[in-house]
Amino acid sequence: MMVRPVRFTGNQQTAQSNRFQQAASPFSRERLQELALSQFNGLVAALAHAGVEVLLYEDTPEPHTPDSIFPNNWVSFHADGTLVLYPMMAPNRRLERRYDLIDDLHANHGFQIARTLDLTHREAESKFLEGTGSLVLDRINRVAYACLSPRTDLDVLGEFAQRLDYEIVAFDAADAGGVPIYHTNVLMSVGTRFAAICSESIEPGRRDAVLAKLRAGGRVIIELSHAQMNSFAGNMLELRTQSGGFVVAMSQAARLSLSQEQREQLEAAAGLIVSSPIPIIEEQGGGSVRCMLAEVHLPRRKSA
Repeated sequence: MMVRPVRFTGNQQTAQSNRFQQAASPFSRERLQELALSQFNGLVAALAHAGVEVLLYEDTPEPHTPDSIFPNNWVSFHADGTLVLYPMMAPNRRLERRYDLIDDLHANHGFQIARTLDLTHREAESKFLEGTGSLVLDRINRVAYACLSPRTDLDVLGEFAQRLDYEIVAFDAADAGGVPIYHTNVLMSVGTRFAAICSESIEPGRRDAVLAKLRAGGRVIIELSHAQMNSFAGNMLELRTQSGGFVVAMSQAARLSLSQEQREQLEAAAGLIVSSPIPIIEEQGGGSVRCMLAEVHLPRRKSA
């Protein structure tokens, strides 16, 4: 599921905790929207060309939701029919929650929702868990990796784990300057047969345990540097195509930051790398391709 932007800008309410987000832009708001829309459409086209089914929705002009392009933070979809709604730190990000999109997935695309886990009440406690930004899920082995931050609270993690029967692997992580990393999905990605991770960003006392857990799940480990993480190489996502194969989606900047050996490792483990340039979205939004994709694992009516 992807949400096409209509009023994309940098979000002042998220800038303090997101060091990947650049503070200023030389472009007007109108030009930022034009550029972001063009880059968004380019990614949609690249994914569709690779055989990925893209469920495309339009943002609304009001209320203004500058980060609506990143729907993975407010919702996740699970193979047992569970839908999870998440507590968001920035008040204007809470406005991104669109129940009409959920209704459309069921009514027009045949996806079945058996239950809804609504964690949004935690916003009243100032405790947050921002979807698959905060959580990197090993859905096969039911392990949730989480970098603790103001946007990722341990208590809400515990509620998620208990209700969905996940094991939590939590840790602290920081960039090369020692600044805490805001979301787990910028430092690591877990696919069916691989895990790409900037392990040097993880606190030394937890680093070996995190890597050991990934290896125990049978993953090939692809180590990323701080520089590659800053180019959003950790913000990749394995996707299944309509023919049953796999591809790995990432931005052009992320792909170019990888070495030839790393690209070969990825393609051997997961298939074709699909990339597209999204520099404005990365610079002003502070997120990349993985953040733009809310993957739908819900069961589906065969007739759909």
